Amino acid sequence: MKNNNVIILFAAFVLATCSASTAQISSSYKDNELIKMHKSVLYDKIRGGWAGQVIGVTYGGPTEFKWQGSIIDDMLPIPWDEHQMLWWYENSPGLYDDLYMDLTFVEVFEKHGLDAPAELHAKAFANADYLLWHANQAARYNILQGIMPPESGHWKNNPHADDIDFQIEADFAGLMSPGMINTASEISDKIGHIMNYGDGWYGGVFVAGMYTQAFVSEDIQFVIKEALKAIPEQSRFYKTIADVISWHEMYPNDWKKTWLEVQRKWSFDKGCPSGVFNQFNIEANLNSSWIVLGLLYGNGDYGKTIDISTRAGDDSDCNPSNAAGILGTMIGYSNIPDYWKQGLDKVEDIDFAYTTMSLNDVYEIGFKHAIETIERNGGNLADDEVEIAYQTVKPVKLEVAFEGIYPFKRLFERQSNRLDQETPVFEFEFEGVGLVINGGAIKQDELPDYELKMDVHINGDFVETVIMPTNYNHRKLELYFNYDLTEKNNQIKLMANDIPEGYNINVSNVLIYSRNDPGPQTY
Repeated sequence: MKNNNVIILFAAFVLATCSASTAQISSSYKDNELIKMHKSVLYDKIRGGWAGQVIGVTYGGPTEFKWQGSIIDDMLPIPWDEHQMLWWYENSPGLYDDLYMDLTFVEVFEKHGLDAPAELHAKAFANADYLLWHANQAARYNILQGIMPPESGHWKNNPHADDIDFQIEADFAGLMSPGMINTASEISDKIGHIMNYGDGWYGGVFVAGMYTQAFVSEDIQFVIKEALKAIPEQSRFYKTIADVISWHEMYPNDWKKTWLEVQRKWSFDKGCPSGVFNQFNIEANLNSSWIVLGLLYGNGDYGKTIDISTRAGDDSDCNPSNAAGILGTMIGYSNIPDYWKQGLDKVEDIDFAYTTMSLNDVYEIGFKHAIETIERNGGNLADDEVEIAYQTVKPVKLEVAFEGIYPFKRLFERQSNRLDQETPVFEFEFEGVGLVINGGAIKQDELPDYELKMDVHINGDFVETVIMPTNYNHRKLELYFNYDLTEKNNQIKLMANDIPEGYNINVSNVLIYSRNDPGPQTY
């Protein structure tokens, strides 16, 4: 898909007119109040949102997960020049998973219409060629095994349910719903539950919500607080972001003090098997805090916003991507400082990896989808103007993952255990209400991919046969997990079912859950 001449001319028209915005910029609107906006302004904002994501993720690319639970020191230079984006596009295109993941869903809408069901999105996502991790990969495995959304993202089927995955992919839902936060939440409900639940889903709902408000307000605090209203107040996610807002009020000139308060109170990972008891943290509530940190302390300064969201660490490319996209939507492409747009013209016509869409294509398609969404939700179109029917926020439903259970220890961390033809059984006992058995399917390099099989027995009863593909794209992230056991002495037996010579299943460690609240950590 490539831009036609009409859109190219229209883009030029935008640059000439967008500074004289016809949008009604306010910090409060009534439900269904019509907000007038010139089409050129709408287009410029959509363009700013998509371009902003590319700018933010490129800036943070060199730092991703190199600072876990720590701040990136101000003295460390992060490179930025006209060659940065093109270098990443050509040498490490996987950096832009924030965008080509979004585009999977954008393309389904483009092919099948805005009413495309979750199943179509799920199948497109599961059968794509790109690599996935965490909640996304667990969902892909589930879908390929016949577990469809919303069950594919539910924490009983996906130990990564609270992870960041939908948060980094939800930008499209807000960008196609200007001023219509409840519509963005409905889109997020359909697609976000493919891979997430609870806090993991709320991360995407919140990010999409900030985009919707950035179309109609130039007040950063309004954008954040209004989007947060979509999240149930009882949730851990809501409480985390509310604390960030409060600490910003207490320490308005020192983002590092707020960072430290967040780290002290909210950094404990309860669900992700890779993050529990480790510095690594990819949970949505913590990483969304770093988006908000950048937006609040950046206070409209584009470079400062990106830099703070990056230097907060953890998923330090995805977080500035969201922050830069939201602020880019607010100010529009034409008002993003030239310093940050340098090099953008070198990549705007290059298709993202795993897609047939470039940034210039996405500007056009995103504008088209936004117009359709405006029309569908009570808005009006004129020759050169749109009227957006503003939506006051309705909170989404309360979801709590890992409710009433708490991780309390790992087993076998320093042992080497495996299932193969020589050692066909691995068994152990533990006391606890749940467990996650970590490990993976392994093959010798010269052998073809194969779906290994392992039988699971609990307390003498056969439970299920687990399929473990050696194909990395189709892999199962955890060997087995169960959060519904009786808190007693449980006997677990893993038995090789179909593991040919040259293949094995590695058992790396076992994470145990209890119903005993450890107390000092905040859940």
